[in-house]
This record gives sequence, structure tokens and C-alpha cells, in this order.
Amino acid sequence: MYFLKTENSFDAAHFLWGYDGKCRNLHGHRWRVTAEIGSEALEAEGQTRDMVVDFGDLKRDLKDLCGYFDHSLILETGSLRQETLAALREDRFLIRELPFRPTAERFARYFYEKLSERGYSVRRVEVYETPSNCAAYEE
Repeated sequence: MYFLKTENSFDAAHFLWGYDGKCRNLHGHRWRVTAEIGSEALEAEGQTRDMVVDFGDLKRDLKDLCGYFDHSLILETGSLRQETLAALREDRFLIRELPFRPTAERFARYFYEKLSERGYSVRRVEVYETPSNCAAYEE
């Protein structure tokens, strides 16, 4: 089995709606995402001969996915009053609403699924909220 692993990061704020602890308050992270893909065989022909995939493509796709969230406020749909959300948007804050609570665990699955949709044979995704704490998702 062959494996490739790459990483990217983004800076963003979030809060955990309905959580009884410090993380219910708005705070930020340097989110670090590592993605590992795998294959039983290497490409047989063309530019990617003897490769799993072109590293450049994998790096670009993960960067695009992370870039969507960079310097944004990530929130769960329904976690803010409509008036608050409207005021933030009026003040030109970059808001990224998600249908799930923006935890490292849910982000790990999110990036796993998004890379899979782009055709990668994803094995594992890790999402670090801090340099020493991460959550992972694999099927």
C-alpha cells in the first residue's frame, strides 16, 4: 500500500453553541489539517506514472478547502440570532455557516468527505485546534 500525506492550515474563529464551558465564547484557532490518501497501485502511464497522484493536485485541493474558511467566523446554522447575523454581515464579516457544530471532530469528517468528493482515496484526516490537540476521521 502506498500513502501520501499533506497538510494545510487556516486561521478562523468559532464558538460552540450550547456548550457549558470556555469554548462557548467566541475564540480563534490556527486550524491545521493533515490529509492522508492511499492506493494499492501506482499510476501506470502519463505524467503521473509511478505516483499515487500528483502531489501538486492534492496540495492545491486541500489548500482550496482550507482557504474557504481562512479569516472567517465559522458558526453552526441557527446558533446566532438573525439580527446578530445580519449585523455581522452588514459590517462585512466573512461568515461561514455549517449544518453542524464546528468542532475538530466534525471538521475532520468534513475534510475527509470533501477530498473524497474530489476523487481522492482518503484514508485519514486529522484536524488540529492547537499544536498538541487533534481529532481524526477515517472510515
